[in-house]
Amino acid sequence: MTLRKPDKELRFGWTTGACATAATQAAFRALHTGAFEPTVQITLPKGQTPNFELVQQKLTRSSAIASVIKDAGDDPDVTHEAEIVAEVRLSEDATGVRFFAGNGVGTVTLPGLPLAVGEPAINPSPRSMIVAAIQDICMELGVSGNVDVTISIPGGEQLALKTMNGRLGIKGGLSVLGTTGIVIPYSCSSWIHSIHRGVDVAKEQGIGHIAAATGSTSEVAIAKHYQLSDQALIDMGDFAGGLLKYLRKQPIERLTIAGGFGKLSKLAQGHLDLHSSRSALDLSDLASRAKTAGADGLLCNKIRAANTGMEVLTLCTEAEIPIANIIARGVREVAMATLSGGTTVDVMIYDRQGQLVGRHDG
Repeated sequence: MTLRKPDKELRFGWTTGACATAATQAAFRALHTGAFEPTVQITLPKGQTPNFELVQQKLTRSSAIASVIKDAGDDPDVTHEAEIVAEVRLSEDATGVRFFAGNGVGTVTLPGLPLAVGEPAINPSPRSMIVAAIQDICMELGVSGNVDVTISIPGGEQLALKTMNGRLGIKGGLSVLGTTGIVIPYSCSSWIHSIHRGVDVAKEQGIGHIAAATGSTSEVAIAKHYQLSDQALIDMGDFAGGLLKYLRKQPIERLTIAGGFGKLSKLAQGHLDLHSSRSALDLSDLASRAKTAGADGLLCNKIRAANTGMEVLTLCTEAEIPIANIIARGVREVAMATLSGGTTVDVMIYDRQGQLVGRHDG
């Protein structure tokens, strides 16, 4: 995550699933009443009742189209201000609600996700919200709920390039997500969700060795080192805890953790969230670790006064103190303790040029 959380009270937003529910509800009601209302109120899983203004409003005898603009609040969401479009069409051969992917919504192509291969990437929670909204109107108006619902996100195929969908085997666009319907600013829930789904997809592909990297440089290096496929690579970012805690419940045969010296030093020190706003590098701890490897008092003082982890690495390299190997060992110990067995772990530390500077494999 490259964006820093602002120092102010942040505004919540609405997930793509909530927006898709609002658009679908508006279209379904208009299809049976013959007219659109300017706003639509939906009920979220935890009882909140947000209102949405409609953008598109199109009505024929057998179908209706409605759309809303997604407001992600103050979260740096890639789909903020995207248009979420729902087309609801009466169906004579459907029993209940059938879902389809329109323009900008992806299709599942790999097993391991909570949707079958070939299904539109509209997750189970948004589907449940949409079905519940339709059923409520059916009870109110006494009409049939046998309809086809197509969700579209214009421009979604390009937006999806900024997500992990391609690696997860979701082709052609974005996923419609959201468990609660609410976007909590800077919670990074979608990133952690993608980490979990990445593990699931890898396991379904029969991949026994995955590599989790803190950034693109280390990911490229580790993929080349082990000749790993895209599905074996997990973009962990700052969320080491999100990965390790999930692997504790869903163990995989082998995990390689790859990253830069600074972030992995924080992991070795026990921080499971590596973002600069949520954890800090302990320079005194690094000095203590260097001392055990033979660093003298002068070097230890320089380490304590260093500005960055990279400066510490440079100081220790010049003094022939294998600090990166020591940190790699610490990372492995933290990972193994968090995983509680079941997964073999090795650690690779890279510099900013992608050169291997430290490792530990037990």
